[in-house]
Amino acid sequence: MKDIKIEHCTVGTGHRPFIIAEMSGNHNQSLERALEIVDAAAKTGAHALKIQTYTADTMTLDLSEGEFFIEDKNSLWQGKSLYQLYEEAHTPWDWHKPIFDRARELNMVPFSTPFDDTAVDFLEDLNNAVYKIASFENTDIPLVKRVAATGKPMIISTGMATLDELEETVTAAREAGCQDLMLLKCTSTYPATPENTNIITIKDIRERFQCHAGLSDHTMGIGVAVASVALGATVIEKHFTLNRADGGVDSSFSMEPAEMSSLVIETERAWQSLGKINYGPTEKEKASLVYRRSLYIAQDMKAGDVITAENMRAIRPGYGLPPKHYAEILGKTIKRDTPAGTPVSFELFD
Repeated sequence: MKDIKIEHCTVGTGHRPFIIAEMSGNHNQSLERALEIVDAAAKTGAHALKIQTYTADTMTLDLSEGEFFIEDKNSLWQGKSLYQLYEEAHTPWDWHKPIFDRARELNMVPFSTPFDDTAVDFLEDLNNAVYKIASFENTDIPLVKRVAATGKPMIISTGMATLDELEETVTAAREAGCQDLMLLKCTSTYPATPENTNIITIKDIRERFQCHAGLSDHTMGIGVAVASVALGATVIEKHFTLNRADGGVDSSFSMEPAEMSSLVIETERAWQSLGKINYGPTEKEKASLVYRRSLYIAQDMKAGDVITAENMRAIRPGYGLPPKHYAEILGKTIKRDTPAGTPVSFELFD
């Protein structure tokens, strides 16, 4: 599977995981705070900064009743209309360029999730390097085709999609021109719980769709994301904020800077640990072989003495015969005077 180049970064199994800090609505309608989030994300070592490109009007209708009102008591956004939610969460379009510019100044890849054709057109003018399709839009085939037609790499979250739906989406993207595709396992609950995340699917995604696979993670902490690397995740996305206590539409399930720093470090360690299938000592381990157990003479012995359980033991270090020879050596007669601490070898016996 070929690597994918995204500005100065590379996504692939031979490279550390590509870590995306998702700002979403955590700017709390302040450009100053949005730029502070970019600065903080860069300091954590995250490779990319993602925002979302929409307006309340491109997302829904300005209605506050029926299915346009969030009544679910378990929802973070209960008591708001969809329009109110998106009005609060959207990133003003005139902020995009300063956010993109700041991210690039700090050696991060800035990019966005578009939600309609006008957003794609706008992002193309900003030289958006990679596009994200959100889970709730992964069945919007016209949008998928429009994004794919840009020829840019695509990241698609798989939240809620059935296998049939996902196959339709992937086919549409590829037929419309997408050559560099990344699919992210995603659970579209906020926050998500580990037991409902099913990251073992990442391996199946990679093999079934022959593309890079990763994780869009809404769980708390870094454990799920780190584990995903062992299953082949090459892209990991987490929501990011300066401080959850500051509030905001996504703050409760977003990472703070210290947590994101840990995510960057630990996912890279997990990736480094994958290595290759290997048995036997590595080059670094060979020096430790001397500390294995081996057979040693445990008491001073005279020529003609017989080896017993009292005068021979399996101990460290490893300069004697391996312990597997223990039963074979018991009962043998030693041929010369031998002090305690002598490693057992076949030369000691007739």
